[in-house]
Amino acid sequence: MSDASEILAPPSPPGFYEWLRKNLFSNWFNALLTIFSLVFLYLALVNVIRWMFFTADWRPVTGSPLLFLIGQYPRDQLWRPGLSLLICALLIGMSWGVWERYVKAFAIFLGILLGVLALIPLETPTITLVVRAVFLVCPFLIFGGFWVGRRSGVQGRHVTTLWLIAAIFILLVLLPGLSSIPALPVVPTTAWGGLLVTLLLAIGGIVLSFPIGVLLALGRRSSLPVVKLFSILFIEVVRGVPLVTILFMFSIILTLFMPAESRIDRILRALMAMVFFSAAYTAENVRGGLQAIPEGQVEAAKALGLSGLQITSFIVLPQALRLVIPNIVGQFISLFKDTTLVIIVGINDLLGIGNAVLNLQPDFVRLQMEVYLFITAIFWVFSYFMSYASLELEKALGVGER
Repeated sequence: MSDASEILAPPSPPGFYEWLRKNLFSNWFNALLTIFSLVFLYLALVNVIRWMFFTADWRPVTGSPLLFLIGQYPRDQLWRPGLSLLICALLIGMSWGVWERYVKAFAIFLGILLGVLALIPLETPTITLVVRAVFLVCPFLIFGGFWVGRRSGVQGRHVTTLWLIAAIFILLVLLPGLSSIPALPVVPTTAWGGLLVTLLLAIGGIVLSFPIGVLLALGRRSSLPVVKLFSILFIEVVRGVPLVTILFMFSIILTLFMPAESRIDRILRALMAMVFFSAAYTAENVRGGLQAIPEGQVEAAKALGLSGLQITSFIVLPQALRLVIPNIVGQFISLFKDTTLVIIVGINDLLGIGNAVLNLQPDFVRLQMEVYLFITAIFWVFSYFMSYASLELEKALGVGER
């Protein structure tokens, strides 16, 4: 019996040197290619580090960090975005505790980043002691929320409900203001800018466009002619028009047909354009998943006596969404990056603030590389963690596995 177990035992994994010889130095060509690649990477990394820490001039970024975060939001009302940040930090920690596999990396990174921002010595009057204290409290709130989220009584639906309540509360705090509440004076959206506007448009566009896209996908497969025709026209017309055109239509043309006293806020108009555009593409992604579901499952569900709504809600739609997770997340990442187009209609998002900072001083004009690399890094970080969470979700649901 021992001989059979020894024969059936899997081979031990190769050691480090054996792996190097097999994968990187298997023949003379691979060896030369490996050496050339290592030398190239070393030289490139040394030059990048030397430029970042010794040559680059980061004054446009370090001189006005709050401008990149919240734009020209009144400094005497900083408690409003500060309170919103504290609430989000706590809920991100709770999300980490409940959905550890998907949120852990982003929560830890955000906690470290906010801690560094609180302690880094920036010579700017806008980074006051109170602002540093808010940044410093956030990592503790994240880890405190993680401890709360790990408790057995806290479930995903509880955290989701708290996120919905927090979103409404944050919007009420950040919105232009309520004249009946002296503590919430009017803050016009012309003063909004930076990462605040970018995240507002991206998160709002993602959250609102997803259910609309799902409804449009179901409507395109509906047996009702009116619903099907409307869905097809909406999807094909919106997908056939560039996002820039839709932004212009909502931001400029729409206001021409509305009374002056009832015009919609410019950020809300841009958000509507983002939602319309993303919903059409999300609908096509979801429709692809719906078509992949075998018709036999629908017939079997009908044989069991399930209604059409039950079949769609509990059998067809969950499987379809599971199949198209990569496509949907890719669409959401694209929407997040497309928020930079709102600069065309006069909204100072993160990219718009970067351009404005470059025009603050004449010597900043030559520092475009530093500013645009900083903005690129921010977009890359958010896009990477969205992609990472999507990959972990795919693994958990077994997407691509039989």
